[in-house]
Amino acid sequence: MVQKIRVGALISGGGTNLQAIIDAARGGKMDADIVFVGSDNPDAYGLQRARNGEIPTFVVDYRQAIRSFRENRGGVQLPADFRLDEIRAKQALWPRSTDPGKVDAFLEGRAVAESMLLNAMRPYPFDLLVLAGFMRNLTPYFIDRVNVERSQPRIMNIHPALLPAFPGTDGYGDTFRYGCKVAGCTVHFVDYGEDSGPIIGQRAFPIREDDTLDTVRRRGLEQEWQLYPECIQLFAEGRLQTVRTTHELPGGKIFERTVVKLLPNGRSHERER
Repeated sequence: MVQKIRVGALISGGGTNLQAIIDAARGGKMDADIVFVGSDNPDAYGLQRARNGEIPTFVVDYRQAIRSFRENRGGVQLPADFRLDEIRAKQALWPRSTDPGKVDAFLEGRAVAESMLLNAMRPYPFDLLVLAGFMRNLTPYFIDRVNVERSQPRIMNIHPALLPAFPGTDGYGDTFRYGCKVAGCTVHFVDYGEDSGPIIGQRAFPIREDDTLDTVRRRGLEQEWQLYPECIQLFAEGRLQTVRTTHELPGGKIFERTVVKLLPNGRSHERER
């Protein structure tokens, strides 16, 4: 009998990808149990989807946490294990030319909210964390506390574009407005940048002449609902391996990138003790 992995999910909105994951788990298409659903938004309908499936839920109200931090920055206690210099050096969300004060305020405010998120997740041991429409960028403070082994990433995200094209919050819109002839979605591991982590899987579909942005988004979602459970199942089978690759470009320049290799044979997934 295959041992199931434990999957936690974070959402911000309606949770259609969450529903696809729940349905795949309940329907035997994934060797996984959904052990919690958390949200930064108290009004996220995805929380009700989880409750309908008798899955534990919690809310960490990012908006309130960040507002409280901004209103009383000097009086808010940062997490005891937060090291600003370390997090600043690792982050890739902001260009190095950005005002350091702005970056520091962002990282400190997020650390307060992310510490609350980590505390809310603590009662629910998990093997994989999936972002199913979670509309908050994660900082190195959070990522490093989930990815306890750098070589074994445990945070997965789905993006509405064929990365590395069109990162950000409106992938289908950016794809359509650019005049692309193909659209698609990408599942990737999360790293310190925005939608820049190692790619696990992608699905593509043609953009027809009579398509509108709404039809592109609808068809894209249909692809997402298939792709995400497939990638979670690959993780459950132990078939995803991250490796560092090096390529020499014309002129002698070296290009390095961490990529995902798909292993041919599944391995049992070792759970955290």
